[in-house]
Amino acid sequence: MQQEIEALAQQLGQRLLAKGCWVATAESCTGGWVAEAITSVAGSSAWFGYGYVSYANEAKQQMLGVKAETLAEYGAVSEAVVTEMADGARLNAGAGLSVAISGIAGPDGGSPEKPVGTVWLAWSQEGQPTKAQVCHFSGDRFAIRRQAVVTALSGLLRLAEHPAS
Repeated sequence: MQQEIEALAQQLGQRLLAKGCWVATAESCTGGWVAEAITSVAGSSAWFGYGYVSYANEAKQQMLGVKAETLAEYGAVSEAVVTEMADGARLNAGAGLSVAISGIAGPDGGSPEKPVGTVWLAWSQEGQPTKAQVCHFSGDRFAIRRQAVVTALSGLLRLAEHPAS
């Protein structure tokens, strides 16, 4: 799967360079892994400038503008929070695209409503509605986080392949 991550990041870079577009990341449970994958690509400074690791709720609020009310009502692992994270990252970075990730990678922290492996992702694109999706990944902490990174990069690549209308 590491080769898949590298290939996705490489393709994303090629597409963003062709479009003259920047990307930003806002990560919680992946701890900066998407940004690491992106910056592993030589020349990524031409299309990536900001990666936010907002593990704590306070960081989500301070760095990305997530509202305290949203966190209180929906919890950090929710569509509402990742949508605000993605929008905040894109706007703060002045980027054309962004991705946000928040989830429960385990082995602890799950609940019946949000079991371990629950990960919300959102993709924000200038001029388009922000899209979010929930995933239920399986495996250990490493596997859950890795699957989230692949999903995040795949979603960014899909956005980058289609111009905003």
